[in-house]
Amino acid sequence: MRDPRYDILFEPVRLGPVTAKNRFYQVPHCSGMGWHRPRTLAAFRGMKAEGGWGVVCTEYCSVHPTSDDGGLPFASLWDDEDIAAHALMTDAVHEHGSLAGVELWHGGAVANLDSRLPAMGVRSRASRNGLMAPPVQTRRLEKADIRDILDLQARAARRAVQAGFDIVYVYATHGYLLSEFLNPEVNDRGDEYGGSVENRVRIVRELIDITREATRGKCAVATRLTVDRSIPESFEAFEILAELPDLWDLTIGDYDVEMGSSRFVGEGALVEDVARARGLTSKPVVAVGRFTSPDTMARVIRNGTQDLIGAARPSIADPFLPKKIEEGRVEDVRECIGCNICYAHDSLGVPIRCTQNPTTGEEWRRGWHPERIERERGLGRVLVIGGGPAGLEAARVLGERGAQVMLAEAKRELGGRVSRESRLPGLAEWRRVRDWRVAQLARLDNVEVFPESPMSAADVLEVEAEHVIVATGARWTTDAVGRHRDAPIEAASGARVLSVDHVLDGGEIPSGRVLIYDDDHYYLGPALALELRRRGLEVVLLTPAGRAGQWSAFTSEQESACAALIESDVEIVTNRVLEGVEAGRARSTCVFSGRESTIAADWVLPLTLRATNDGLYFELLAREEAGRLKSVLRVGDCEAPGLIASAVYSGHRVARGMRETGEAPADEVRRERALG
Repeated sequence: MRDPRYDILFEPVRLGPVTAKNRFYQVPHCSGMGWHRPRTLAAFRGMKAEGGWGVVCTEYCSVHPTSDDGGLPFASLWDDEDIAAHALMTDAVHEHGSLAGVELWHGGAVANLDSRLPAMGVRSRASRNGLMAPPVQTRRLEKADIRDILDLQARAARRAVQAGFDIVYVYATHGYLLSEFLNPEVNDRGDEYGGSVENRVRIVRELIDITREATRGKCAVATRLTVDRSIPESFEAFEILAELPDLWDLTIGDYDVEMGSSRFVGEGALVEDVARARGLTSKPVVAVGRFTSPDTMARVIRNGTQDLIGAARPSIADPFLPKKIEEGRVEDVRECIGCNICYAHDSLGVPIRCTQNPTTGEEWRRGWHPERIERERGLGRVLVIGGGPAGLEAARVLGERGAQVMLAEAKRELGGRVSRESRLPGLAEWRRVRDWRVAQLARLDNVEVFPESPMSAADVLEVEAEHVIVATGARWTTDAVGRHRDAPIEAASGARVLSVDHVLDGGEIPSGRVLIYDDDHYYLGPALALELRRRGLEVVLLTPAGRAGQWSAFTSEQESACAALIESDVEIVTNRVLEGVEAGRARSTCVFSGRESTIAADWVLPLTLRATNDGLYFELLAREEAGRLKSVLRVGDCEAPGLIASAVYSGHRVARGMRETGEAPADEVRRERALG
């Protein structure tokens, strides 16, 4: 039964000519699927509608080849084939009584890598296409181009109606073309589209009007716009347009806050800016804030901050979040941890994935449902060795499938690397990966958990399980072999080198000046540096990359991480490969010139490569008496060290595919082809 405190979240909301059945609104967000994978996209969005989201939007959707994002799998509404592709998605959403929305997109200073046409801009400016930006500039818009933009919006809006969308967006934020008109630092036009605020919002006003005319009252017209207290003029622009659309989708000017990692940004970070704008309009307002707590959601509705709960990442982590709240199962909500692995993989041009929800992107390809797992008779007794993210997920899935599961963990605390890493600065929310799975296991009568139970091969055979899953993880090496080295470093007499595991396990930390050699390039190097600074040590972070934590650019946290390091007085040394360690110093070479230099360091912490803890797995395979086991499988970091998301996925895939016969899990997937 639903908690009455949350009744307000399930009230219908009128959006112009259509009505959302509740206040849960999946805002437009990228998927890494786009026009390339229409069936994958339809199943992905349809799952959210099944899970109770009142509105489910697709991603940014190009209106014409003059606005392509060819390096990424974006959506498009260029022609009739696109209409058919989007209809798959709208049908899947409508099947569950939800509204479907589309965000029409004019790219602006985004290089047209596919069409090779010059990108259009308010003025000629450098490409802003992130890591893929070539050294090209936009073509300055002429009056005729502005007329074309209006026409392209109208054509795309009419196609949106044909495709079955209920909400059509005017997209005026996130640095794309319309943002250039609104930005006084960029817009230097001397005509009616430049100069005053009234002139600079003109094109947005005209696009709202033309979208309404094109959709002929069949769709709500939404506008996505920036309102930001640090940009007072943004509220002037908003007030001019306040009553024109049927719905406002509001954000702020700093994308690293809007899309902020939980390491640096908490829940509800936009509420003060959104609340100020909400007081200037009578139209409904939706905004994101990585809302995971129903108490926070209900509060921002009651206090008038916004009218709908916008979500991207929480809707990925748990597509059934609304339904679980409605059914009084709040404890079953799989909360987003804010790691931004979803965003990273879209940025890499592949379907998004999720650390918490391993079924993300697999709804069509593998036929996986996040809440329903096929049971199988005859699985019998399964021993899972290791209670880290892979082992916990494997045990959970096997328990749901009806197996008699024994989970043996060598340490007292479950969670493996998640438990250890979540104690580092900013990573506390990552404990949700462990906590949700531990809570789910506790509700399964057919799962037994045995902490402080290290297992030898003889122990495994004594248990008399029919299947064994080895999830014993990996350990950090100290020889500095990694991406930039294939041979160990030289360690002279008197050199002090510690392992990352020693620090994560709470081992004694030497005093003095520590050098972290980060050839991992993700979150752990900066997080360890901040932790050691917190303990009072002098820290140098040395990396072969051009910036600290370079891969975290894909998760939109690199700048925040580097800023935190600088503010904490961590010395950052880039573009250097560690070569050797001696007493009191380390030697490194420049990645470009090979020139060697030394840096003072009392001890060194290499963060480079993990060695798999697979000895037990191979011993079991080698022992003749193990022949009575139907299967011996390994998962997670024990098989291939990687992201926590990879470990969870590995545990899920193997456990979901296990068969009573012991045959290896099938890895066949349906291959997606674009329509046309």
